[in-house]
Amino acid sequence: MSDVFERDGWVDVFRRLDDRPEQYTWWSNRGQAWAKNVGWRIDYQIATPGLAARARRAEIYTAKRFSDHAPLTIDYTGRL
Repeated sequence: MSDVFERDGWVDVFRRLDDRPEQYTWWSNRGQAWAKNVGWRIDYQIATPGLAARARRAEIYTAKRFSDHAPLTIDYTGRL
């Protein structure tokens, strides 16, 4: 993924807005991964630099557990 971002100029929008560690979107169903927050961030919103500049808020919704993934949402401003 780093090659896509660095070489081709794409932006990981979530990381642009939130660089805190341990922000995951997927947890194994084994070994109490959800309870221990041991996961991976495998869900992305990738954008051009221009579109990424319009991103204002990012959230990984963990209030309810629907599956082994958590929804990742990004709020953008302006007309797209």
